[in-house]
Amino acid sequence: MALEKLRKEETLAMRKRLIGQSLRLFYSEDPVKIVRARGQYLFDESGKRYLDCISNVHHVGHCHPRITKAAAAQMELLNTNSRFLHDNIVLYADRLAATLPERLCVFYFVNSGSEANDLALRLSRQYTQHEDVIVIDHAYHGHLMSLIDISPYKFRKLAGQKEWVHVAPLPDTYRGIYQEGHPNPGQAYADTVKDLIEEVHSKGRKVHFNTDPYSFTKICDIQNSHRYTETHGVSRYVRSAGGVFVADEVQTGFGRVGNHFWAFQLQGEDFCPDIVTMGKPMGNGHPLACVATTAEIARAFTDNGVEYFNTFGGNPVSCAIGMAVLDVIEEEDLRGNAIRVGAHLKDLLAKLQTRHEIIGDIRGVGLFVGLELVTDKEKKTPATERAAWVVKRLKEEHQICVSTDGPWESVVKFKPPMCFSMEDAELVVQCIDGILTASFYLAEHVASFYSTLITGGDSLFELCVTCNSSLSGHCV
Repeated sequence: MALEKLRKEETLAMRKRLIGQSLRLFYSEDPVKIVRARGQYLFDESGKRYLDCISNVHHVGHCHPRITKAAAAQMELLNTNSRFLHDNIVLYADRLAATLPERLCVFYFVNSGSEANDLALRLSRQYTQHEDVIVIDHAYHGHLMSLIDISPYKFRKLAGQKEWVHVAPLPDTYRGIYQEGHPNPGQAYADTVKDLIEEVHSKGRKVHFNTDPYSFTKICDIQNSHRYTETHGVSRYVRSAGGVFVADEVQTGFGRVGNHFWAFQLQGEDFCPDIVTMGKPMGNGHPLACVATTAEIARAFTDNGVEYFNTFGGNPVSCAIGMAVLDVIEEEDLRGNAIRVGAHLKDLLAKLQTRHEIIGDIRGVGLFVGLELVTDKEKKTPATERAAWVVKRLKEEHQICVSTDGPWESVVKFKPPMCFSMEDAELVVQCIDGILTASFYLAEHVASFYSTLITGGDSLFELCVTCNSSLSGHCV
């Protein structure tokens, strides 16, 4: 079978003509055309290999043979509406239940993280009979209108904040309102939620749930935010106000944080959300997502008298794939790999930080890491353009795919497939070191060059030889 049906130029032209332009490509100036993948590697139409540090969706690795085999075998046998009785949906739910606290015992299968979060919103409102929502600043929970309304990352660019949406500060100890020098930043951030609830109540309104701040989309400091929730009682504040606590695990679940299967478990063994949503990594690229909740919340949803069903959610093929993903996570010790490789990556980046002033902060857990770049360490000024430049250089010169994120797009983020290796981590950090080192020396040479021009000299040729590039190519 031909891997490429169209030339890259033809594919790009057709995409521009036929596909909505709001769906932007990675590396839009010079997109990579990917025709096959395996493990943590992508291959373009010429056979060039790229190391993938972006695709957390392909959780156990691209095109894992166990996953493709399970999908093909079940698809050849049966795939039908999930309202027919079938073993796979209950077997898969039972497998998921074994990873969760006992209270989270009822499952609704859907097809995407957005569907899962929308359903969580419905469950919460039905159970509490309250409309208002507390969310964490910069959070993103999906592309449905109901979720754009509760995603500050999106609604601030659109119609703005609804009166029933209330935004708590991101528990960021690097540049947030309470930083590392504060005697107890966790309690201080928790109290902002308490104050917000009191403010909502003073207006005669009631909150119905608080969304968990684990979305890596905004690169919060997970190691600090888990203290913010469990030890300092945000969930208690929410529940005492009649709300429920929803943990959005769409990006962080299924062992990505290493020591735990779910990121909310970082908050302590005794902590249990009222609702957990999951998606992206569940199907390793196959559209599969889920909501887990308590029997009490599920009963309230059933008692409303309106039937809920999802034609494709939990179909036999999707559940076969989901179970295969769980098998691979366990058999290949991918949680252990996340612990070992993630710690190694953070350690290498920390050493890099001692040599490069532009590195302001390193944070994350497991294979879920952010590298924040700043133009001024004291002021913590986001280095947005420089972060984009590092991403571009990694792709063009080293065939490494990463992306930026955060409120200022100043964070280089790493959320690769869980088979990412020690050698991969070392290669990425080595290449970043080379790029930042070249950038520093280039800046020094450019300054010297302009100084020489002002004083009447001409060092252009020397500069180009030293940097092995033209001024137009790399002087940024």
